[in-house]
Amino acid sequence: MKLAFSSNAFLNYPFSEAARRIAEAGYLGLELLADVPHAWPVRLLDDQKQAIRLALAQYGLGLANINAFMMNAIADRRQPYWHPSWIEPDEHYRRVRVDHTIRALHLAKELGSPSISTEPGGPLPHGWSWQQGLSRFVAELAPVAAIADKVQVYLLIEPEPGLLIERSDQFEELMDRLRNFQFVGLNFDIGHFYCVGEDPAAVARTLAPYIRHVHLEDIATTRLHHHLIPGEGGIDFARVLASLQQNGYHGWVTVELYPYVEDPDTAARRALAYLSRLAQDHSLPLEMRP
Repeated sequence: MKLAFSSNAFLNYPFSEAARRIAEAGYLGLELLADVPHAWPVRLLDDQKQAIRLALAQYGLGLANINAFMMNAIADRRQPYWHPSWIEPDEHYRRVRVDHTIRALHLAKELGSPSISTEPGGPLPHGWSWQQGLSRFVAELAPVAAIADKVQVYLLIEPEPGLLIERSDQFEELMDRLRNFQFVGLNFDIGHFYCVGEDPAAVARTLAPYIRHVHLEDIATTRLHHHLIPGEGGIDFARVLASLQQNGYHGWVTVELYPYVEDPDTAARRALAYLSRLAQDHSLPLEMRP
């Protein structure tokens, strides 16, 4: 498993500077934020895409994933990360999410990313049942999943506490509705499953057939959804990473620490130091720079 770091912790830096700092911290790869200020697809010009390619090559970074979850560029006053969602009551506002995701898929194809990640349906509108929300989500997602199949880029759903899909059983029900699509899968955020009371090591086993990318952050023992530097919360990462390995996952593991925008360099280095010690102590196959 190769370690990457998400550029969403480097919102105070242009992409090229974020890439340099992530490489210097010791990571092999980078997750690109498909949002301001790094790669908002709706106005990303060809020369800007080329600049992303050149920065990745210059600093020897692989492209682990494109994060199409966050939409700070829209600046929705309710919550800038998951609004507009796939299940907004207003069909025109839902379309903003749909169009953004399609653009992110094409961007991933152009840049060589194996996947993009997206939000799992948003909060339920007032008065809706969970099944109503799921039906709306599937109806909106299916045409985009068909595009993912066509361009052969994985469209990864990221379960999130408080949103439509937050538990492993809910994700399995979603995938049962989408079983005809080959390029739909799971962005396995370890901390999110811990927040909703699940054992991430068990989830790594039960959802193994769907995992195509991993987000890694720690969470306090209160299970409050706030990303912490690995080793500073309650997650047993040795068990979780061993479970991933035992169940056949060999892809990218991206450390996602967006709350640390004021000092992302320190957060990135502390996370890597902890994971390096963990890998040595437990013989875990985590790859990073020498």
